[in-house]
Amino acid sequence: MLILGGGTVGLYTARRLRKRLGRREAAIVVVDPRPYMTYAPFLPEVAAGSIDPRHVVAPHRFALPGIDSLQGKVSRIVHAERKVEVTPEEGDPYWVTYDHLVVGLGAVARTLPIPGLAEVGVGFKNVEEAIALRNHVLGRIDLAASTWDPELRERMLTFTFVGGGFAGIEALAELEDMARDAVEGYETISPEDLHFVLVEASPRILPEVSAELGGYTLDQLRKRNIDIHLSTFLKSCVDRHVVLSDGTEYDSETVVWTAGVKANPVLADSDLPLDQLGRVRCSATLQVADEDGTVVEGAWAAGDCAAVPDLLNPGQFCPPNAQHALREAKVLGDNMAAYLRSAPVHEYKHSNVGTVASLGMHQGVAQMFGRFKVRGLLAWFLHRTYHLYAMPTLNRKFRIASGWTATLLFRREVVALGTLHDPRAEFRAAAVPPTKPGSAGAAKDAAKDAAKDAADPEVAAEAQREATEEE
Repeated sequence: MLILGGGTVGLYTARRLRKRLGRREAAIVVVDPRPYMTYAPFLPEVAAGSIDPRHVVAPHRFALPGIDSLQGKVSRIVHAERKVEVTPEEGDPYWVTYDHLVVGLGAVARTLPIPGLAEVGVGFKNVEEAIALRNHVLGRIDLAASTWDPELRERMLTFTFVGGGFAGIEALAELEDMARDAVEGYETISPEDLHFVLVEASPRILPEVSAELGGYTLDQLRKRNIDIHLSTFLKSCVDRHVVLSDGTEYDSETVVWTAGVKANPVLADSDLPLDQLGRVRCSATLQVADEDGTVVEGAWAAGDCAAVPDLLNPGQFCPPNAQHALREAKVLGDNMAAYLRSAPVHEYKHSNVGTVASLGMHQGVAQMFGRFKVRGLLAWFLHRTYHLYAMPTLNRKFRIASGWTATLLFRREVVALGTLHDPRAEFRAAAVPPTKPGSAGAAKDAAKDAAKDAADPEVAAEAQREATEEE
């Protein structure tokens, strides 16, 4: 059995299959570019420093006992021949054959051809982006505190978020809360100097909850002096100069893109049946099916990359969120095990338990069982409780709870580790030979020469001998 994707669907399906089937009954292989599963609902708290980044990932080698993992990117799927091409980070691509396939490749950011977005935009889909965004925001605050240029200072302290869904609102609220906490340690910066901007194309935010809770969230964000532009598009952000469709223009060092997702693009080149959004067509039993409902033998799918019918809302599909992905994975694992034993399979039917969102420390909104609306401290507590329960492995649950306790007793760390993303920068600078006075562009040429020489072992050895003789 080959499982594509080691995220929520891949990890929980693999665990369920191994629980139902012994090693002699089935060999299970999981393929993913990363050696761990990321619990995405906790990314806003990672960005805000409330949770250690290492604690929101579950390493496959520990979370998937008795299951083989391949680290590589799925580059091609040919189900007719029962094979998948895997491209590792290093080395040549290779093919993996299978009897049964599970497609759990998830989704990627849905971007638009907006001028400047590819060059300056930051996504918010994985833990690496959350860490980078946290360091970037705190780094801008550090730099702003060290400059006397008012225009540069304003630009550094302006943070733009595009997208008013759950990901965008939680990221914005958590990072704004962290930034306000951070500036308390600066004498030259006050919370009023911070300028957070939300750009949303629709006339409301948080479409996943009721209009009442969406309006409440809007009011809470505005009370925190967050500038909100509804029914507005990002037109350009070239050279970090933001231009909005309502005519607003300003400079912003930070542009975070959270405006939707799309199915993994590798599916477009496969021979699996897709819907108009590029998702794998599925039946309610999570088996891949053609448009007429004919089941494709040996293929299963679930999660953000699958169009799973919502039996409780005829004509609609299950929304792409962690709650459905986790429950679909468990049903998928049970159905695959039953199918192999010629037992009947069951349809996936799940009533939404609720929707929860964090708006920073001690603030949140929640809608439980479609009717009960909760806000404030209780909603924030429900958010943490639910997602802590859903986080895989007892190890990670304990570490996250311990981190929360430490943050409540003391305060979260608000230090930027910007050099973390290029730790060799200082060493490279030290390794460049001194430039000749009056030589234009000498520093660049020396850096290139040093890089070229370092690639030649004989030249490097000769340079080392010369340096030893001089000493």
